[in-house]
Amino acid sequence: MAQPFLKKDDDHDDEADYSPFLGIEKGAVLQEARVFNDPQLDPRRCSQVITKLLYLLNQGETFTKVEATEVFFAVTKLFQSRDLGLRRMVYVIIKELSPSADEVIIVTSSLMKDMTSKTDMYRANAIRVLCRITDGTLLTQIERYLKQAIVDKNPVVASAALVSGIHLLQTNPEIVKRWSNEVQEAVQSRAALVQFHALALLHQIRQNDRLAVNKLVSSLTRGSVRSPLAQCLLIRYTSQVIRESASNTQTGDRPFYDFLEGCLRHKAEMVIFEAARAITELNGVTSRELTPAITVLQLFLSSTKPVLRFAAVRTLNKVAMTHPIAVTNCNIDMESLISDQNRSIATLAITTLLKTGNESSVDRLMKQITTFMSDIADEFKIVVIEAIRSLCLKFPLKHRSLMNFLSNILREEGGFEYKKAIVDSIVILIRDIPEAKESGLLHLCEFIEDCEFTYLSTQILHFLGIEGPKTSDPSKYIRYIYNRVHLENATVRAGILLQPHIFVLLRRCLFDTDDEVRDRATLYLNTLVADGAVVETGEDVKEFLFGSLDIPLVNLERSLKNYEPSEESFDINSVPKEVKIQPLAEKKAPGKKPTGLGGPPPGPPSTIDAYEKLLSSIPEFSNFGKLFKSSAPVELTEAETEYAVNVVKHIFDGHVVFQYNCTNTIPEQLLENVTVIVDASEAEEFAEVASKPLRSLPYDSPGQTFVAFEKPEGVPAVGKFSNMLRFIVKEVDPSTGEAEDDGVEDEYQLEELEVVAADYMLKVGVSNFRNAWESMGPDCERVDEYGLGPRENLAEAVNAVINLLGMQPCEGTEVVPSNSRSHTCLLSGVYIGNVKVLVRLQFGIDGPKDVAMKLAVRSEDEAVSDVIHEIVASG
Repeated sequence: MAQPFLKKDDDHDDEADYSPFLGIEKGAVLQEARVFNDPQLDPRRCSQVITKLLYLLNQGETFTKVEATEVFFAVTKLFQSRDLGLRRMVYVIIKELSPSADEVIIVTSSLMKDMTSKTDMYRANAIRVLCRITDGTLLTQIERYLKQAIVDKNPVVASAALVSGIHLLQTNPEIVKRWSNEVQEAVQSRAALVQFHALALLHQIRQNDRLAVNKLVSSLTRGSVRSPLAQCLLIRYTSQVIRESASNTQTGDRPFYDFLEGCLRHKAEMVIFEAARAITELNGVTSRELTPAITVLQLFLSSTKPVLRFAAVRTLNKVAMTHPIAVTNCNIDMESLISDQNRSIATLAITTLLKTGNESSVDRLMKQITTFMSDIADEFKIVVIEAIRSLCLKFPLKHRSLMNFLSNILREEGGFEYKKAIVDSIVILIRDIPEAKESGLLHLCEFIEDCEFTYLSTQILHFLGIEGPKTSDPSKYIRYIYNRVHLENATVRAGILLQPHIFVLLRRCLFDTDDEVRDRATLYLNTLVADGAVVETGEDVKEFLFGSLDIPLVNLERSLKNYEPSEESFDINSVPKEVKIQPLAEKKAPGKKPTGLGGPPPGPPSTIDAYEKLLSSIPEFSNFGKLFKSSAPVELTEAETEYAVNVVKHIFDGHVVFQYNCTNTIPEQLLENVTVIVDASEAEEFAEVASKPLRSLPYDSPGQTFVAFEKPEGVPAVGKFSNMLRFIVKEVDPSTGEAEDDGVEDEYQLEELEVVAADYMLKVGVSNFRNAWESMGPDCERVDEYGLGPRENLAEAVNAVINLLGMQPCEGTEVVPSNSRSHTCLLSGVYIGNVKVLVRLQFGIDGPKDVAMKLAVRSEDEAVSDVIHEIVASG
């Protein structure tokens, strides 16, 4: 564990933490960098300045081309210093600050000289820097030195060369693959770190050859891998081989399982845990095979190291989902973790116990959880609530104690999501456990007495209207509902009236201050009561209130909007009963076919033109250049929700703009300042640069809000984005249509959105694929083979690759004849940057169901051909 830089005395506890980088400005540091040009170098001063430069770079500070070049040239003068500490700082800053390939040439000779130095520190760092800034031409010149470094006696030098090889494999795979013999020799090194890096590089070199990976794992599992880190890697590779092995689906002894079980007796804790986790994640693992892994994890539960306790309880939590009986023996140890200082460990222990506990242990668990719940955050509480709900469904006879527990925590402090999780759990238990209905409904009624969330009040009241009449004494719930009529807003009061069995409530509402509430009360009373007596059957009531009209609602709405108040009342018979079908905005022109890769993009041109015109009219996006592609709308909400949101992805060369199309489906609400808060933590290559909120979103009037991200130019950056709709909601008076002055800020969780590689490809067909292929030429052709794993049939594999690349199938080759064991598919498209791409896919059945594929790509740019292969390899 890393030690803190400073030890604070007890009498300094009240002092604020001081950062040595506080108040650093780029301009001042650039001025300080002139010290690099002094005739008499001060190594300590120069190291301090380099540290400040690195701090600015890591904080996201950008240097202009001129600034970066000046600092780079100044740093190169520091090679004359013999100070070891300063030289290490020079290597680091060169890696971070290389302006371009032209300037890099200046330090290449110095780095190559250091690479053959007698000082090991110089050699190791020079190798790392050279491989970071070099291109393919220079790499061939230093390849001989890199091969020698891989088998060097000094482990620091060897590790530097191996790590550099891992990075170079992404850009120059053909050169790195020639180092296999040296890497194979490094795998047998006695140095732990060298063995770890060598194994990682050797596996990456062979990862596309399943047989070679199988042989590598077989040889190493029989050999002696000394490094614990390398042993962990080997365990993961072994698990991968087991998963991909055809015999994995058969009964009998598993290949390599003995190796995994043997690792449970390793002296290193990380190896033991990695082996235990690998065994628990095997497909179809039996109870006998699980037992030794569970035993090891049980020992970790009582470890003094928090990381081991957390790792063990998290793994057992996952195992409990599929093999709860196997985890039961660990329950006593996990109960002691409920009071663990680490709240994450305690939460996992609680949820695991709830999944594996028996009926007799429920009451004891509830007592322990009661004191535990007040100490954890809402997100942890929600996890516990879901586990309790599952436990109650598992043991229905314990519904009383579990329902009381949910009721008690429902009255405690908490946010909306936490309270909603409790209410949802109680509703599910009422529906699935008949004996819990009476107590559950009363708990909900008591909660809405003090509920501060309008949505939850409305949800509970609606549920009471459905389930209350089914109980033995419906009248006991009227008091709670009656009280809400006076306390809630007009929306909730009107919603209460959807429960027509509460006649006392209806009569009281005849004197309500809100017009809509009075109107509904009058309507329902006149409908339900005839000559002072209640209608005996509810069929007529149901038909009147909820029956379908014989006219389309769209036509009725249009007629009501066009109606002008006069002495003549509105005549519903005047509403047309036929729905007028709107013509398509654009129809495909007959007889026009794409003539080649330079043809127009797919879809109606007017749609793309409209998007481009819309985006260019927004100042924040006007300098993004020409729009390359707009996706089809992606729904972010389910049907029949309060707010309907879909998103269109607009792809530019260096930017991506998300257009969120929003619709408010609640007539009694007006939304203002509507924005979408986007979390791009799982999309590291994207940086948010601009957003355009929607000022107002009335009922049933679609609007748009935009969020723009910057990405590396010409790079198919991918990632996952979380979306949260944020707005200010104002109540609308239905009689006047005017909104209240004061609003409430609210949020609405949307579905996640992904930017995938196919978003950077336009589907553009060719009329004659063979002619287009030949005219493209083999200069930029890239060919490689891939294993697609087990598939149901070739058609599934073909569709998966087509969807992954997002290209246009040509000449009907996307259709695979039934029972075919081989197939060829032809694809065409235009890649971002308007680069034409052609792909030839050859599929074949390899083994019982495994599919192998040969991918040939031709394009106008060899870099694009490599990108297509990278997409397939990583997909």
